Amino acid sequence: MDKICIRGGVPLEGVIPIGGAKNAALPLMAASLLTAETLTLRNVPALADIASMANLLVQHGVELTRGAEGEDGEHILELSAGHITSSTAPYDLVRKMRASVLVLGPLVARCGRARVSLPGGCAIGPRPIDLHVKGLQRLGAEVELRGGYIEARAPRGLRGAEIAFPAVSVGATENLLMAATLAEGETLLINAAREPEITDLAECLTAMGARIDGIGSDRLRIVGVPLLHGVAHSIIPDRIETGTYIMAAAATGGEVTLTNTRLNLVATVARTLEGAGVEVSETADGLVVRRRAERLEGVDVMTEPYPGFPTDLQAQVMALMTIANGASMITETIFENRFMHVPELARMGANINVHGASALVRGVPQLTGAPVMATDLRASVSLVVAGLAAAGQTVINRVYHLDRGYERLEAKLARCKARIERLQDGA
Repeated sequence: MDKICIRGGVPLEGVIPIGGAKNAALPLMAASLLTAETLTLRNVPALADIASMANLLVQHGVELTRGAEGEDGEHILELSAGHITSSTAPYDLVRKMRASVLVLGPLVARCGRARVSLPGGCAIGPRPIDLHVKGLQRLGAEVELRGGYIEARAPRGLRGAEIAFPAVSVGATENLLMAATLAEGETLLINAAREPEITDLAECLTAMGARIDGIGSDRLRIVGVPLLHGVAHSIIPDRIETGTYIMAAAATGGEVTLTNTRLNLVATVARTLEGAGVEVSETADGLVVRRRAERLEGVDVMTEPYPGFPTDLQAQVMALMTIANGASMITETIFENRFMHVPELARMGANINVHGASALVRGVPQLTGAPVMATDLRASVSLVVAGLAAAGQTVINRVYHLDRGYERLEAKLARCKARIERLQDGA
């Protein structure tokens, strides 16, 4: 099992290109099941989760072609679901990634049936699929949970309905949005998630012929159509990767230019960090990040659904606050169990006390390198941020989590003067 070795204390200086958003690419790939024509996706990140979704779609009969790289070396993916050969998403494929459940809505809408294993993913607390199930039932599907599988049937097709989510759910919004595009009549999704990745999905579906109103709001109105067609679509920049490298630049006291990204995708993050003494300014092709003072100032952070502070950046901002002046209160409202990075940061000298869903972080002058273990995707990269700022050597174990969400992380950081390398098991 690979590990990453970092010799910290070097300010990051240079340019980091931001890739396409993983959390936008996955539902867009699943949307290929909605049409018999080819869906061409540009700016696809080269990540383990993308490979997992590709393997799942191939199992359903999707013909997948990696096209020639476009401008700036972007990856292109062509997906053709002319003939869906299987409506079953088996456990061996779904267990690797929670987003696999996103094939459920498109399969039921297109084929009238689906059998999808209950999903896996990071161990960051329960993320129930009941909103997906209840939503499909509102659209007229018969759904059972049997033998670890979600079995859904709609032999006469789906019918539009009003669906009010009791809680904001990105995955359920995406699944039911896709299903509703081929349902008969009108569907209204109330209290829908508003993440930029959902907007990206809705805009792609609209280009494919879907009729969707309210894009970007919490009320989505979808009028079903008989067929969708193929289209070429460019995936938005990854706001979580953007935010992560903002934290890394701030933690080391360097100055980094992030290209192929936009400030509006991380506006809440930038406003929060401004209070900590981090300057994020927009350029023609991205952002420039620098620290205004020698030492950061502690700020309080509460994760919230978009446009609030993203839960996927909670671990990274906690790592940043460990070396800030004063105290910070980090409150997690989205997922349970998402403080598993705390003991690992403590091994590096961080002063953190967890009280239920909140963590009190008292800043220390300096972290110290130590052997640590990654527990999930975002926790693992928070240890990278901490390792870059720490004195001495940090060795991060179980870094396969990183490969699910960060493309060429070591290379991007090394080009900005970071002393970082990946070691093979036994090295």
